Amino acid sequence: MAWKNQQQFIEALEKAGELIRIRNFIDPVLEIAEITDRVSKSGNGGKALLFENTGYPFPVLMNAYGSEKRMCMALGVEHLDDVAKEIELLFKLLAAPKESILDKLKMLPKLGQFASWMPKVINGRGECQEVVMDNPDITKLPVITCWPKDGGPFVTLPVIHTKDPDTLSRNVGMYRMQIFGPTLTGMHWHKHKVSAKHFEAYKKLGKRMPVAVALGGDPVYAYAATAPLPENVDEYMLAGFLRKKKVELVRCISQPDIEVPGDADFIIEGYVDPHDELIWEGPFGDHTGYYSLPDWYPRFHITAITHKKNAIYPATIVGIPPQEDAWLGKATERIFLAPMKMTLIPEIVDMDMPVEGVFHNLVIAKIKKDYAGQGQKVMNAMWGAGQMMFNKILVIADEGIAIQHYEELAKYVFKNLNPATDIYFSTGPMDVLDHSCSKMGFGGKMCIDGTAKFEEEVDDNYTFSIQVSDFNDEFISSKFPEIKAINASLLKKQIPCLVLSVEKNRKGHIQELHEQLGALPEMEGVKMILYVEHTVDARDLTTALWRFCNNLDPKRDYHLVKRPNGQAPTRNPYFACMGLDGTKKTKEFDGFLRDWPNIIVADDITIKTVDEKWDDTGIGVFVPSPSLKFKSQLYGEEAVVN
Repeated sequence: MAWKNQQQFIEALEKAGELIRIRNFIDPVLEIAEITDRVSKSGNGGKALLFENTGYPFPVLMNAYGSEKRMCMALGVEHLDDVAKEIELLFKLLAAPKESILDKLKMLPKLGQFASWMPKVINGRGECQEVVMDNPDITKLPVITCWPKDGGPFVTLPVIHTKDPDTLSRNVGMYRMQIFGPTLTGMHWHKHKVSAKHFEAYKKLGKRMPVAVALGGDPVYAYAATAPLPENVDEYMLAGFLRKKKVELVRCISQPDIEVPGDADFIIEGYVDPHDELIWEGPFGDHTGYYSLPDWYPRFHITAITHKKNAIYPATIVGIPPQEDAWLGKATERIFLAPMKMTLIPEIVDMDMPVEGVFHNLVIAKIKKDYAGQGQKVMNAMWGAGQMMFNKILVIADEGIAIQHYEELAKYVFKNLNPATDIYFSTGPMDVLDHSCSKMGFGGKMCIDGTAKFEEEVDDNYTFSIQVSDFNDEFISSKFPEIKAINASLLKKQIPCLVLSVEKNRKGHIQELHEQLGALPEMEGVKMILYVEHTVDARDLTTALWRFCNNLDPKRDYHLVKRPNGQAPTRNPYFACMGLDGTKKTKEFDGFLRDWPNIIVADDITIKTVDEKWDDTGIGVFVPSPSLKFKSQLYGEEAVVN
C-alpha cells in the first residue's frame, strides 16, 4: 500500500502499538542515539520512537524500521517474502511463451500495472515545499550526533537524488552527510556507488553537479534508496511497485533539474562542485559496529531548504548489531532472492544474512545441488552479482538443511566439510568500510562449501574423527598461556569448531599457535579454529562471531594445518584443521599499515544522563546501556588509530 506521507505512517505505528512518544527534552547530541540504542536492543527491535522535545521546532523519528513488523508495515506487506513471491510471478509471466493473440492480450493488464508504477513529475509545488527557509541553514534541523568519537552531527537517513549528465537517468541512494556549517556538508558516496559515477561524469564536463536530499515522506523511499538495484533502474520504479502507486515528483526550487517526492518532509537542495577541494569527513560510528575511518569526500553546498508544515525529521543510528539497519538488510535479503534466482543463480533456494555478519561480511546460501562443483559455480555467480561483490564470507549449503536454524546448519556444514579441500579463497572489491583489508576497498574472500559432496568432490586422503572426545580446556590453557578464553561448547554439539581468545605478543604468533595446536592428538577431530582478540570473550559466541567477521581478511589470515593423522594405519592418511585469524591487526605484529578503528560505545556522561532521564521518557522498564558490555573490549582511549 502507499502511505500518504510520513505522518500517516506514524499514526499507523501508534495505532498498532509500535510507537512511543517521548515528550521530555532529549538532546539530539548523543542522548537520542543512546536511548534508541537501548530500545533497539531490548528485544524484537523494541518500538519506534518519536522525540517531540528536541530543542528544535521539529520532532525526531527513530527506529521506525527497527523490527520485522514495522519493516513490513513500511512496505505495505504481511510478510517480507510476499514481495519476492510477487516478483517471481512477474518474471515467470514475462518469460512465458506468448504464442497466441490471447496470450498477448492477457499481458495488457499487467503492462498497465507497470505503467502505474512509473514515477511522474507533476506541475507546481509539493507538500515538501510548503515552507521555504529564507536563508537555508541545516543547523536549524535536529541533526543528531550519534557517538562520542563522531566527527560531528550527521544526516543519517538522507534519500539523495542525482542524475547522469549524459543520459539524465536518475539515481536515488543513501549516503551519510556530515554537517560542517549552515550551508555545507560532506557527501559520503563511495567510489563503487552510482552517484560517485555521476560525479565523475560532471568532473569531465567541468560542471557543477545538482543534488537534492529528501527526508521523510512515504517510508518506502528510504528503503528503495538502500536497495541494490541495477545501475540504470530507477529506484522510484521499485518504490512504485512496492506501494502499488506511482511516486509523484516535483521539481526543486533552486535546482530545477532534479525532481523529488512531493510528500517528503524536508528537501535539502544544492550542488557538488568538481573544482572544490575535498573535505576531511568522519570518523563515524558505522553499521559494522566500528568507527569508519575519516577520509576525503566531496563538499555539498546547500542552496535551499524546504519543508512541509508540521514536518518530522527522520533519522537512524548504526552501530554494534542488532540495530534498525538489520531490518532494512533483511528486507533486501528476502526481496532480492527472487531476482537472483530468476536471472543469475537458478539453483538458489534461500539466502540468509546473519546479524553478526553486518550485511556483506557473512552470507549463507542454500542451493539445489545437482552436480559436482556446483557450489563453486554459485560462489562465482554471487561474487559477481551487484553489491554481493562486497561479500567476505560465503557459506553454501544444500536442500538437506534449513539455513535459518544456525546450530543445525553448522552441524550439517561441518559434517560435509573437508577444511583442506572445501574452503576457497579469492580477492576482489570489498566494502570501503571494511577495516580489515590491507588496502581500502580491496581484500580477501572465502567460500565454505558445506554441501553434501558427490564422489568426484571427495578427497580420500583425509579422515576426521566423528566426535572430539579428548579435548581438555584446562590442558590447552596451561600449555598456551596466551589463550585467555576457550569456547569448546560447539564440540559438544557435534560442531568441530573452537573459538579462542588470544593475546598476541609477537610476529607470526597466530600461525605459530595454530601449528602447535594442530600438532596435538587431542585436536584431531577439530576442523576449524576461530581466533579472536583477547579482549573478546570467546564464550560469548554472538559477540565473538561479530568481532571475528569484522577483523578477518580471509585470504591473508588463514592458516591450514595438514599432517598425518594419529589413528591406526588407514587409506586416509591426513588430518587437516583450518585456522582463521580474526584478531586486531597491527604494524608491529602483522605488518598492517592502515589505521585500525575501535568499536563504538557511548561515553560515561551520556550513559549517566540517560539513566537519570529514563523514568520520564515513558518507555517503560529501565534498559541499561548496551555499551556497558563492550567497554572492556576497547583497544584504548584512541578510537581510530593503532
